[in-house]
Amino acid sequence: MEHGQETMTVVDEHGVEHVCEVIFTFDSEDFGKSYVLYHILGEDEVGEDDEVEIHASAFIPSEDNEDGELLPIETDEEWDMIEEMLNTFLAEEDEEEE
Repeated sequence: MEHGQETMTVVDEHGVEHVCEVIFTFDSEDFGKSYVLYHILGEDEVGEDDEVEIHASAFIPSEDNEDGELLPIETDEEWDMIEEMLNTFLAEEDEEEE
């Protein structure tokens, strides 16, 4: 996993691999971590209202930047920061489309 990567493979708790599209990555100096927001590619991930379910994880890049380790988000403060970053990203995307 590296910044700028477009897709990644995630293995779920059942050992099933899912190809995911990376929405964006960012670093947080406050938490000293890198984060990735992504969604799983495939028809099953689109909700009833046609919205895509977005997942977030902290990540530790590997030495060779080929893969890395995804980590769960541990605190409400991290979730609040991620939600703020996502809202900013989506607002900027909307401005670019107009």
